[in-house]
Amino acid sequence: MNDRKLLYAAIALLALPLALAFCSGERFRYPCQDPDNWEKDFCKLPKCDVTRTCPEHIFKGQRDPRLGPPKDGQTQTPAPVVSTPACQAPTTQGANCGK
Repeated sequence: MNDRKLLYAAIALLALPLALAFCSGERFRYPCQDPDNWEKDFCKLPKCDVTRTCPEHIFKGQRDPRLGPPKDGQTQTPAPVVSTPACQAPTTQGANCGK
């Protein structure tokens, strides 16, 4: 009897995430992530600047990947890479920089 209850519990635990995945539609965490909302007033400055949900804030200057590759003349500027100085420890101390 306990084996049957365990089997039902295991099936329920496996079926619940699958059901949630199949039944959920395409959702966005922020309304301004949806390209259909980009022209609406709540996704334009100054309204979205208060909550930091403008497309510029959400994508952090990157192009939305669902829109496909950029057309000619539209290039992305890469973010500057900040290099950190390498650890310069003597070989007798190992690779610890803090000591």
